[in-house]
Parts: sequence; C-alpha cells; structure tokens
Amino acid sequence: MHDIRVSTWLELQDELFARAWHPELSRFRSDFAFRGETDARNDLRTSLCRLGGAYAEVETHLLRNFRKYARREAVPEDSLWNWLALAKHHGLPTRLLDWTYSPYVALHFLTASLGRYDVDGAIWCVDFAKSSRRLPGRLADVLEQEGANTFTAEMLSRVAPSLPEFDALGGAEFVVFFEPPSLDDRIVNQSALFSLMPSPDAQLDRWLEAHPELLRRIVVPAELKWEARDKLDQANITERVLFPGLDGLSRWLARYYGPRPDADAR
Repeated sequence: MHDIRVSTWLELQDELFARAWHPELSRFRSDFAFRGETDARNDLRTSLCRLGGAYAEVETHLLRNFRKYARREAVPEDSLWNWLALAKHHGLPTRLLDWTYSPYVALHFLTASLGRYDVDGAIWCVDFAKSSRRLPGRLADVLEQEGANTFTAEMLSRVAPSLPEFDALGGAEFVVFFEPPSLDDRIVNQSALFSLMPSPDAQLDRWLEAHPELLRRIVVPAELKWEARDKLDQANITERVLFPGLDGLSRWLARYYGPRPDADAR
C-alpha cells in the first residue's frame, strides 16, 4: 500500500489535490474518490461484513425486508439500486462503501470522532476513472455510451436489475463506483459516492493490493488533527452543512463550543 505521511496543513493540501490537473481540459478535475478514516489502522470492510456471522447469507433478507417496510415514496423509482442507496444512507448493513468526490468531506470524517485524536487518521484515495477500465464488457459499454466514469442507478439497472445478475457479470472481481440519487440534502452536500463489488464477501482493500496503481493513502498524524478540524470549521465543512437539520446543527454546536478533551494537558 502506498502511504503518504504528511506533517503540515500545506503538505496535506498538496496531497489532497494531487494529480487533479487535466491538460486536455485545462482544468483541475480530480479522478479520485476519497474516504476518511479516523483511525489509519481501519480497513475497507463493508458494514455488511462488519455485521459478522453469516452476513453474506442475510444480505438478501436485509434488503428485502427494508423494501417491504419502508415507505414506497421513499425512492424516486422502484429499482434495486435506488433501494440499496436508500438503505445504506439510513444505516442498513450493505455491501456498499461510502466515498465522496470532496477531499474536505473525507477530511471531516477523519476528524469527526474527538475521542480518536490520539491516533493517526487516513484518507483513502482511489482513482475511479482508471478502475472503470477494468470493468467487464457490459458495464464498460454503458460507461462508454454515456461518456462517464461512474454509474447512476439508472445506468446500473440497464445492465443488472438484481444483485445476482450484477454478481454474474464478470469472471474476475471488479469495483463499480456508483452515484446515489439525490434523495436528500445530506447526499448532495456530502458529494456522496458508493463503491460496490460483485460479491458480499469481496473486500476492496484486498482488491486494491493487486492494483496498487489505483490507490493513494494519505496518513494524517494525530498531532495534525486539531489544526485540520479548526480549519475545516472555518471553511464551513461542518455537521451543520453535511447533516442538514436540527440533529446536525446540535452536533456541530456541541463539538464547536465544547472543550478540547486534552485541554487539561496543555
């Protein structure tokens, strides 16, 4: 794994926006998806995997019952991919992993747990454009037709209306990056993106070990977390913005006006 350890805020900025320049566009447009982890030792296991037990066997039961009991008007269209995105969005264990197009949103989640400021954090950066070149034919064809590097629910539905059909698309493992529908302001404000693999047992970090050219991991040392957190607050990357509503407002105010846990030691 290619780890890049930064020591200052300016070094962190350089790494977050590295490789973003597209000379053919004369624009800065990053091809990386970002995921912030408060503890650099965390791997990329999905919430379904973390459920434990015979988690692969209960995937279909979880999703079937979520669709059965949720309100029908909760999704814009009755498709598997809309329901899967909604389920993940509301905390159901799924095979989806959360990502964002925004390096600052990822940095927010790296600094979100004040109780873990004694350990190094990490931002995983995966090149979704290059990873899309490793997709099996039918998925690759849809991206080419759309001139895209990531999928929407509608695009995935064209190829695979169900998870068994999706899992049968390729003989080898692959990863799809999937933009959820704009179900609410939280998804929009977090610039959300999901990754998805063709098996409930698949683990993205293991796949990336075989494709190291797709991955960069920025390690943010514990001693840099408070500076990053305070500067994100000044840039308005806060719970009030990323979790619109009274719950997010309350979380932001409690953190912002609360004392530093290590204040007595300073």
